[in-house]
Amino acid sequence: MKPGTRLKSAACDTEVMVIRAAEGLIECGGSPMEEAKPTQAAPLAADFSAGTLMGKRYVDADGRYELLCVKPGKGSLSVDGIALVVKDAKPLPASD
Repeated sequence: MKPGTRLKSAACDTEVMVIRAAEGLIECGGSPMEEAKPTQAAPLAADFSAGTLMGKRYVDADGRYELLCVKPGKGSLSVDGIALVVKDAKPLPASD
């Protein structure tokens, strides 16, 4: 998967842009995300229903995946069943 690819959720309205990705299955709401919006909606898994926030970047613990949320939804993001977390902002350097 190339950076810049837009993925859409089958379980909710969430859409993300891939910033960084390795081999693995990107999911939202417990269902795989694809470039085209699926014709049939998938059920939202209770374990992955925390929601996504527009403009936030989501990353994995190893830093191999980074996704930018461009449209929020009710499902939460995961890779191969492991939840992604919101990336923390870098602190600005102190000005003396």
